[in-house]
Amino acid sequence: MASNLKMVSIFIIFLTFLCTNALSQCEDATNNPCNNKSKALPLKIIGITVILITSIIGVSLPLITRSIPALSPDRSLFVIVKAFASGIILATGFMHVLPDSFDMLRSSCLADNPWHKFPFTGFVAMLSAIFTLVVDSMATSVYTTKNNSVAAEGGEVVVEDREMAVASGGGMHFHGHSHGQQKGAIGQQLLRYRVVAMVLELGIVVHSIVIGLGVGASNDVCTIKPLVAALCFHQMFEGMGLGGCILQAEYKTVKKVAMVFFFSITTPFGIALGIALSKTYKENSPSSLITVGLLNASSAGLLIYMALVDLLAADFMGPKLQGSIKLQIKSYAAVLLGAGGMSLMAKWA
Repeated sequence: MASNLKMVSIFIIFLTFLCTNALSQCEDATNNPCNNKSKALPLKIIGITVILITSIIGVSLPLITRSIPALSPDRSLFVIVKAFASGIILATGFMHVLPDSFDMLRSSCLADNPWHKFPFTGFVAMLSAIFTLVVDSMATSVYTTKNNSVAAEGGEVVVEDREMAVASGGGMHFHGHSHGQQKGAIGQQLLRYRVVAMVLELGIVVHSIVIGLGVGASNDVCTIKPLVAALCFHQMFEGMGLGGCILQAEYKTVKKVAMVFFFSITTPFGIALGIALSKTYKENSPSSLITVGLLNASSAGLLIYMALVDLLAADFMGPKLQGSIKLQIKSYAAVLLGAGGMSLMAKWA
């Protein structure tokens, strides 16, 4: 866990360094009556507070409602809610992050060659999806190997097998072996949940810092008001999706708190960083357009991969949904509702 926190900290420092280098502003018309720095600052401060609260509520809701039987991970309602949240994450990648990257890397402020000659957004998003696959696969292999070695050395699985053998009396070999296979399957699935939760959080953290940075650096009062409202809904439902993954990962309390903290704080941190760098950070400068555009493209590739492969495909091809057509139809409706609602928000954010 310490290594994960160190990686996130290094990334934030690296992002700050890139943003402070965005000094040259593209010569665009700035006669916007909505630009008002004195009125924009209180809105940003309110936005930091409100977004922080809604983020905490969203990501914590699945964890708090664990005590409610109807919302436990093995119930159908939880599957439907998770499908809804997965649809939101998918739409975030396709409808929010990816179009922003296209707009930035195709901006008239950038040189025609190479930025208008090659689709960098699609290329980086593709590489990001492949890289996410590599991380997803390698991390699962490492955790599986580690888990198997612990079990082979007489860890938790072997101990429980022995207890099962003693309790079962004459059927010692059969029951112990069966129990070991069952625990192995459960352990493998738990490892997948943990890898998914960590990789998904990384993608959301990247996206949240970038979008917060744009809000904090902007002085457009007409844009900030609807954007803060849309971000509250966005963080709430995206947090529910992440919270569901954290719940299924069955982390210890310290890890759960750390993951909730990083998700909740990233967008407010991005806004605060944007306010601090508002004098040097220019949204239309070539360096900031390239930096934020490439970050958005990489985040989009990660979110789309995670939503399609590790969330939707894993659930819909799993035994629970495959065993019930009725539950599949409800889950499909939930996915469409979540994706449709988040797509509608693209009008304002």
